[in-house]
Amino acid sequence: MLKVSTRETLDRPTTSHRKTLPSEVIVRLQDVSKVYDDGTACLQDVNLNLKRGDFIFITGTSGAGKSTLLKLLYGEELPSAGRVYVNGFDVDCLKGDRLAKFRRRVGVVFQDYKLIPNRTVAENVAFVLQAQGKRQREIERRLLPTLKMVGLSHKADCFPARLSGGEQQRVSIARAIVGTPPLLLADEPTGNLDAENAGRILRTLQNLNTYGATIIVTTHDRQWAALSECPILQLHQGQLYWVKKP
Repeated sequence: MLKVSTRETLDRPTTSHRKTLPSEVIVRLQDVSKVYDDGTACLQDVNLNLKRGDFIFITGTSGAGKSTLLKLLYGEELPSAGRVYVNGFDVDCLKGDRLAKFRRRVGVVFQDYKLIPNRTVAENVAFVLQAQGKRQREIERRLLPTLKMVGLSHKADCFPARLSGGEQQRVSIARAIVGTPPLLLADEPTGNLDAENAGRILRTLQNLNTYGATIIVTTHDRQWAALSECPILQLHQGQLYWVKKP
């Protein structure tokens, strides 16, 4: 791992200013800054290119802007400056139905799970496909393989309250991937978990990556990120720096 000491010694990722994206590039941040209405500057001139099938970690302290960065990638926030491209779309230009359609192609895993408490594991996962208008036969075809992938097929009929934190997070992952999105964003997915369950989540994400999913994981725990062989970026004072390069 590259030693991180002062800002001057860190190596920032860069990008070109081409308007067209090569087909293998799934994420491009081009000179992206984000300043909130109260004057808080979260991101400053951030550049990043990710190819299909990449798996990276983004580390940083609480409040560094990690969640903001992910929100820009699925269109919940807009940049104050710069451009955000995901899966061939200029995210800044998407509105209404086009934005909703785009978000169906991005899986998001939240730290607090966001499961529906009065629905079973199977119903929580199937809900995504129902919202997309999938037929029941298609829902059934996708549901069991997805639950098997996260090791929860035996918990299909359980309600969230009967699950451990690690199991609830794996349901959240299943819900995010059941629609086979090409991009998966995981925001502090192990923040509420012990070391054993954090390890299980990492193995699940690595397994998904072998099937071709592009994965971005944010975490404040660089030691957990270092358990994998994946590249690691640090978000520090609004800018991205390599900690461990590809």
